[in-house]
Amino acid sequence: MADRSGVAETERVARAQARYVRVTPMKARRVIDLVRGMPADQALAVLRFAPQAASEPVYKVVASAVANARYAAERDSQRLDVEDLVVREAYVDEGPTLKRFRPRAQGRAYRVRKRTSHITVVVAPKPEDKPTSTTTSSKRRTR
Repeated sequence: MADRSGVAETERVARAQARYVRVTPMKARRVIDLVRGMPADQALAVLRFAPQAASEPVYKVVASAVANARYAAERDSQRLDVEDLVVREAYVDEGPTLKRFRPRAQGRAYRVRKRTSHITVVVAPKPEDKPTSTTTSSKRRTR
């Protein structure tokens, strides 16, 4: 059976999810896009020094996914280094929006939307390097 990304359940993947995080999904996606596909240790270093406020909850989710992978490896009596992990999937879904009202001039009230996010990160071991064929020919177009 496959999950959202088509990753088979038999693969050694670990996921972590933070739900109802009080950061807008658009701002969280900006940070998530920085680390998607990176090695896990490098992603943690980037998030630690990223200036965006959304980098703190994303850092926590990535660190939790790494800890989950480490725990699963120890449970199965396998060795796992953080350097071996890659952020395979990282996405932000929109959570429920809190609606508040702000008083304005002449008795009016404007609606303030406080958006929430569901942040999900999946880490997996680096894929094995497959030998590349050296027989590829490069054809150039002539005009």
